[in-house]
Amino acid sequence: MAHAQLLISYGQALVAPNRGQQRSSMSVRLPEQPVIQAKGGCAIISDSISRNALAKQAGDLSVRAFLADYFATPDHWNVKKSATRVLSALNGWCYGQSRQLDAGSFVASMSAMIFRRQSAHLFHLGDTLVFRLRGAEFEQLSCDHVTDLGGYRYPSRALGLDNSVDIDYAEIPLKQGDIFLFTTQAVRGTLLPSDYVRLIRQDASDLHAACDRLAGEATTRAQQRGYAVDQFCFQLVRIDELPEVQSDEPSQLYGSLPIPPELASGDRLDGLEVIDVLARTAQSRVYRVRDVHSGAERVMKAPSPELSLRNAYLEHFLLQQWVVEHVKSPFVVRGVAPSRPRHYLYYLLESVRGETLREWAARHPQATLGQRLEMAGQLGKAVQALHHHEVLHQQINPDTVLVDEHGKLVLTDFSACHLRDADGHRQSGEILRPIGFTPHTAPEYALGDGVGQRSDQYGFASTVYWLLTGQLPYRLTPDTLRNHTDLEALSYRSARSANPEITPALDDILRRALDPQRALRFRRMSELLHALRKRQGLSPPDAAQRADARRFWQGVAGILLLLLVLSWVLR
Repeated sequence: MAHAQLLISYGQALVAPNRGQQRSSMSVRLPEQPVIQAKGGCAIISDSISRNALAKQAGDLSVRAFLADYFATPDHWNVKKSATRVLSALNGWCYGQSRQLDAGSFVASMSAMIFRRQSAHLFHLGDTLVFRLRGAEFEQLSCDHVTDLGGYRYPSRALGLDNSVDIDYAEIPLKQGDIFLFTTQAVRGTLLPSDYVRLIRQDASDLHAACDRLAGEATTRAQQRGYAVDQFCFQLVRIDELPEVQSDEPSQLYGSLPIPPELASGDRLDGLEVIDVLARTAQSRVYRVRDVHSGAERVMKAPSPELSLRNAYLEHFLLQQWVVEHVKSPFVVRGVAPSRPRHYLYYLLESVRGETLREWAARHPQATLGQRLEMAGQLGKAVQALHHHEVLHQQINPDTVLVDEHGKLVLTDFSACHLRDADGHRQSGEILRPIGFTPHTAPEYALGDGVGQRSDQYGFASTVYWLLTGQLPYRLTPDTLRNHTDLEALSYRSARSANPEITPALDDILRRALDPQRALRFRRMSELLHALRKRQGLSPPDAAQRADARRFWQGVAGILLLLLVLSWVLR
């Protein structure tokens, strides 16, 4: 009979004579349902190449960061996509940190194995070791990526060694009773394959004791052979039970939840009563709903009833849900967990009462430049929060931003959002094209060029330009751009021509952020926001204002002098 869930046991042992220079780190994470069903369990080991105080930091950080980020990836991503994205981002961070150090590095070998359903997914960099014991067969699953320099062996293709990384990947079918051993290169020259099999099988029911036996035997052999007793790190994982075979059909991928039917005011679904319909599109429905038990108002978003469960939009729909659940910012709408189990495919948002930024600007024509720049700063923080999670919004404009009853700006529409790709982000444009371009869309979308965070920067800057001037920075829009010749013909219209209060410095900031060439804009949103904070956008007082102020203070000084003289005379 097939088992209903994945059950795993593990044991660990570490021998490190000098704990201050410990280079290895290992961990096993087995989350509860439903996370383990969606993402699996993970066993990981890391080994730094350094022998200084940074070594333990490099090993610990790489393990903790991988586990935290992998289990935070969208549930509908497959294991390979999730782990590869996380390792690529982690490699870039480690490489950047190492370049700033005079001594030591954040370079580390790493092997991570994800156990999901009936398969193990191995991701490997460097020279850490992974073996499988199946019956009497003991097999190495990882490759030793090492380089010999001056008689010393150094890991190659390791985490943080280069700006780009080549990751070994293998999918391994699982059998009940499989045992996986994770260890490091320090054990080379101590134990033979027959030793591993004997020591593990001696009492396979207690994996911690088996790891202790391996560490003890390796230490003894190293001392007998005159080796320096380096640290030994052993981790065993055993597959106790396997779950039943599940299909990867979309109906299983989306949890077998049906798409909700068409709803109208007064209809109920999962204890939620529809108050009104906010939007109907070819791809989705948006309703304002009330929880019949708590009375709390929410916004429900669901796929269009016309879609089938095989529609590619459903994967993007789950990405939208992931964004609102994981991006934490006061300027980004929050996802709300249902108070009861869902029986249909939808997600809930907090209800934001307010108006669009366009409506706000129309109702507040007398708003000062400072107030408008404050709005711009809030929008910038919302976009920055998305970018911290590698999410592109792609549709920043005055109609996708709400201003609530308290005057706080909230980003609510994620219909075109996309997680960054490694392919120049061309897929991002494919998501936005069916939705449609706006005058605030970056030119690269219309031309089919690669897009990225600087494309969001353009949409943000164009919205800020409009907020400050009521106009657009260019006469041509994405709908009228046909080729790169049109792009070169774009001529920036100075914001000062429409609003003389804008300083030349602020105008230059907007000009750079709105450059038609993506590579010439600010490198990051943080740089643009820092520049905007430095420039308050208010013009210096003109000569007449300065003269009036000077005369006022001269008069005050004269009066004070007269009072001082009178006090001496009358004394």
